[in-house]
Amino acid sequence: MRAAVYYGNNNLVIEDVPEPSVSEGTVKIKVSRNGICGTDLHEYYDGPIFVPKVDPHPLTGKKIPIVLGHEFSGIVTEVGLGVTDLHEGDSVTIEPIYRCGGCRPCRGGYYNLCNCIGFHGLMADGGMAEYTVVPRNMVHKLPETVPVEMGALVEPMSVAYHAAKLGEVNDQSRALIFGGGPIGIGLWFALRSMGLTEIEIVEPSEFRRKTLETLGARTLDPNRVNVTELIAEQTNGDGVDAAYDAAGVPAAVASALDCLGERRPLVSVAIYDKPIQTPLLSAVLRERRIQGTICYTSDDYRAVIDLMSKGHYETTGWVETVPLTSVLTEGFAELRAGRRMKVLVDPTA
Repeated sequence: MRAAVYYGNNNLVIEDVPEPSVSEGTVKIKVSRNGICGTDLHEYYDGPIFVPKVDPHPLTGKKIPIVLGHEFSGIVTEVGLGVTDLHEGDSVTIEPIYRCGGCRPCRGGYYNLCNCIGFHGLMADGGMAEYTVVPRNMVHKLPETVPVEMGALVEPMSVAYHAAKLGEVNDQSRALIFGGGPIGIGLWFALRSMGLTEIEIVEPSEFRRKTLETLGARTLDPNRVNVTELIAEQTNGDGVDAAYDAAGVPAAVASALDCLGERRPLVSVAIYDKPIQTPLLSAVLRERRIQGTICYTSDDYRAVIDLMSKGHYETTGWVETVPLTSVLTEGFAELRAGRRMKVLVDPTA
């Protein structure tokens, strides 16, 4: 079968590899779509970062080279011994977390914080291939009302949904999102599902702002307006109830803190490549706080799938599909250049 195999920095090869086989407790998936994540871009252009280089991952036993891809959906083609609740032909999406089950976070139900967490597609051969095999506990069946292709968006939308909840908002809250990429869009969708109507997205890219506005989002260009002053004016100095950093740059963090009301959270969703200076005095003087967030749990997956089944997520205008054979030129390069928003890979093309 064809797969996108990652060998290291700037070295991703589309090649034929053996088709994986099921074992006890696993499920074989014919991949429909696999999303390109910002993590995949970082691995290709700056890595290896998360992909094990020398020592195999303790939960998967795998190291580089690795088939990339952790945002994917597909059709069940075979199940291993002991799997009785999934069947050939089922449409599914994958929650790609490996967890140990024994550490304190796992015992407490927060397996997204597992002390030796792993990801299918970073620490095991993933979904940027025609077929992949995953443990049963990663598989979520899709309802008939959710197209299998759309199932590839459940993973990034669950990242955003999990983060949105940590903002402790309600239908009377006002929120500010910094960064209008896929996670920023996901935050907007998630917050709207929670009843929020006062949401603005701060995004310097005109391309992204126009795309967001076609969905109905309100945007702010930080190159043209002083976001902190504008929010203070609009809220009579009270600030917003929650801010979300999906940009990952120092200016966004500083502005987000300044825009917050007293004792309100800045939820940090971005992956920070380098240490950044943070104006903590802004947090101290108003008892604001910075809240980290990572991944999701199965509760977030179920919530997003339910919202998708009700037609909550619109994909027109920001989600595109490219063939596996062109994943570097039409996928990675275009995303890095900022000419596309979200790219799904079709491994059959």
